[in-house]
Amino acid sequence: MPPSARVTLYSGILVLALTIINWLSVSEITPGFLRAEVLTGVSAVGLMLISVLWTEIIPLAPKKIKLSGKQGLVFDDNLNEDIKNELAWGSHLILTATPAATILVYWQERVILKRGLIRELTFTPGEISNRALRTNSLISLVKTSLYPGSKEFNNILENLPSILIYPLDDKGLIIVGGWSERCFSKSDEKWLIGWGNKLKELLLNKH
Repeated sequence: MPPSARVTLYSGILVLALTIINWLSVSEITPGFLRAEVLTGVSAVGLMLISVLWTEIIPLAPKKIKLSGKQGLVFDDNLNEDIKNELAWGSHLILTATPAATILVYWQERVILKRGLIRELTFTPGEISNRALRTNSLISLVKTSLYPGSKEFNNILENLPSILIYPLDDKGLIIVGGWSERCFSKSDEKWLIGWGNKLKELLLNKH
């Protein structure tokens, strides 16, 4: 709960508590007193309701998880300079403009880019990656603990809390791992799709 919402909640609880104390300590109940008590009680409940709505409107930022890996940038040696430049430019923007911790590009059965936090292990597409290839659509794992099959991405980075998988037709994948659960927005997904389509055309034409 944000600090402002917490203050509002505590204020509502305090007002309600004082209203109850006032009710119990009064010696004579008059119509005016009853009206004042009702208004005070409604105000207290209103403050508590506002604090709840405030929390829904401005939720706490997802907690960043400590991930094990080392910062790195690894290209496939057989790539030409145009593709390397595109991979360097696009991956840099994804890592700096989104909550991404790592990015991997897989093309024609080999990894052609690893950047961000990386591990020196070989990635092989599993069930989730193959589903993205079959359906030719982006798959978003907002909370990987809910998907037992997400273990296939441990060779990229162990225990990634959230992952985006975007297919490059049936020939490759862009896999982006986030720092926390539910960290990627719809705008992040659109950016990944846009860059993925551009990269795919370049790979098809020049590689």
